[in-house]
Amino acid sequence: MPQLASNFIVIDAKQAATEIPVTPSIYEELDANFEQFKGCMLVSEYTFSSDWPTWEMHPHGDETLYLISGEASLLLYADGVERQIELNTPGSFVIVPKGTWHTALVKKSCRILFITPGEGTINGVDPRPQTLGS
Repeated sequence: MPQLASNFIVIDAKQAATEIPVTPSIYEELDANFEQFKGCMLVSEYTFSSDWPTWEMHPHGDETLYLISGEASLLLYADGVERQIELNTPGSFVIVPKGTWHTALVKKSCRILFITPGEGTINGVDPRPQTLGS
């Protein structure tokens, strides 16, 4: 039986599901094979033992994160407002609104299921303005 850690699922704009093997170049392959991921959702699972190295933002839809195991703090930043949401109980989830920058601080090695609107995803550095003296 396939596992999400090694085979992601793409749900295209027509709601058809396609299993895609995870490779080192999966995101480039998704863009190439699914028209820059326009109208698609990616169902994936990741295990994290350390904080996410970057922030990300999805301009074309809300992203859902579902905690399978472990603990993490999700940092969200949009319109000059920062929020922190604790994912510390398996089965808990958070919906990250479209256009919201987010990252995670891992408290205890965790597995998270993602349902991601991949079109136009941006990865980058901390978008929060830095205060003087920091």
